Amino acid sequence: MFRIYSWLFFAFTALSLGLQAHQADAAPRNIVLIVTDDQSPDLGCYGNKVIKTPSLDVLAADSIRLTHAFCTTASCSASRSVILTGLHNHANAQYGHTHDFHHFSLYDGIQTLPKRLASAGYRTAQCGKMHVEPAAMVQFEFELKANSRSTVEMAEKCREFVSTKSDQPFFLYFCPSDPHRDGRTVEEDPHKPNAFGNRPQGYPGVTEVKYSPADVIVPPFLPDTPTCRAELAQYYQSISRIDQGVGKLVSILKEAGVYDDTLIMFTADHGMAFPGAKTTCYEGGLHVPFLVKFPAAEKLGGRTSAAMVSFVDLVPTILDFANVKDQEAPAKPKFALQGRSFLQAIKEERPEGWEEIYASHTFHEIQMYYPMRVVRTRKYKLIWNIAHPLPYPFASDLWAAPTWQAAYQQGPDTLYGQRTVKQYIQRPQFELFDLEADPKESTNIADKPELASVLAELKGKLKQFQKRTHDPWILKWDYE
Repeated sequence: MFRIYSWLFFAFTALSLGLQAHQADAAPRNIVLIVTDDQSPDLGCYGNKVIKTPSLDVLAADSIRLTHAFCTTASCSASRSVILTGLHNHANAQYGHTHDFHHFSLYDGIQTLPKRLASAGYRTAQCGKMHVEPAAMVQFEFELKANSRSTVEMAEKCREFVSTKSDQPFFLYFCPSDPHRDGRTVEEDPHKPNAFGNRPQGYPGVTEVKYSPADVIVPPFLPDTPTCRAELAQYYQSISRIDQGVGKLVSILKEAGVYDDTLIMFTADHGMAFPGAKTTCYEGGLHVPFLVKFPAAEKLGGRTSAAMVSFVDLVPTILDFANVKDQEAPAKPKFALQGRSFLQAIKEERPEGWEEIYASHTFHEIQMYYPMRVVRTRKYKLIWNIAHPLPYPFASDLWAAPTWQAAYQQGPDTLYGQRTVKQYIQRPQFELFDLEADPKESTNIADKPELASVLAELKGKLKQFQKRTHDPWILKWDYE
């Protein structure tokens, strides 16, 4: 009898331990996705020795820092539509801006990230910029309203949501409007730079960090002029405000006791709001900062990964972390996710099979029709300017940008970064760059006879990409 009771005792103990282990595995897997607005990898943790981003640098120390992360289109609404659907914008129909007369919106029937996570039992909340339509398709359970330039205020608005005790994990989508250009110029500055959201009275809880134009780092795609430096100083100040908001949000997560259990991703919808970056498929437009902070138990902080990932991979990665399957794949193949999870790949510094990305741009504003398709490998980038006979169209704020106007007013042969004003506006059908030999993308080598086989191979990759992602512009190979 003693043996029977002993056996039952041990069996019950083992069962209890097994249940506890299972419950531990099923513990809340919270997710915070932070997406800033028009920001290149200008952070201390990305090697910028001038800009002050202490909070993001601390977050980077707890994170895997991706060195080769890219948006799929350097346009606000279009990029955010990819972030929230896992579909390229040519496949989800959010070809460009959604507000006012632009009026682009998602195809009916697409399952968006907040809807998928809500169906899987997540509490969902959004704070800040959305810029994707229809609203009902990207609806979160909670909309936490705050001035999206006031990043510390935004973080405080999230306090109750992340601190609520619940058996459900949460997904927080946190999107400041900085460092996007705004409608104000700094009149007291002789170069009249855009204010980039900075204002004399500042913002609640923010200690404004100001920069000298003489100290900023001018990227190679921009002209090193006094006007450009004045604008970059304003841009840097706006990023430092983001840093303080992220720092406040992290402190709130820690106070709530959920930081260690939370996957945090920090990125930007695309590169900085300067001609040569935003709305282009050059590196200044596509290359973005990307930090991934895993739950503390995985001990992955401080690493880097050179995996080439893009925003089309973001939804699959988040769903992978949340243990949610893509239900659209068999039911609606056209709306099946077009990327893949990088959850495991980025744990390696240079994982196999992550050696190329694709980009797809069609519009920004409604009047800015200029479709481009891109394949980028480690060594080469091919840009197909489908509407190449047309002059390159400008976003209204970029056309008015003092940095651009200072060069444009000097004439078509004026050098703007790595190309002249004329070369920037009138582009060839194909632009091919050797990124190893020419990381500044200064020399188009598409017409070099010795690279004909490389050009043909990359064209073939583009066609296959367009075919598998249901791109209507694939027809342009046949009649234009």
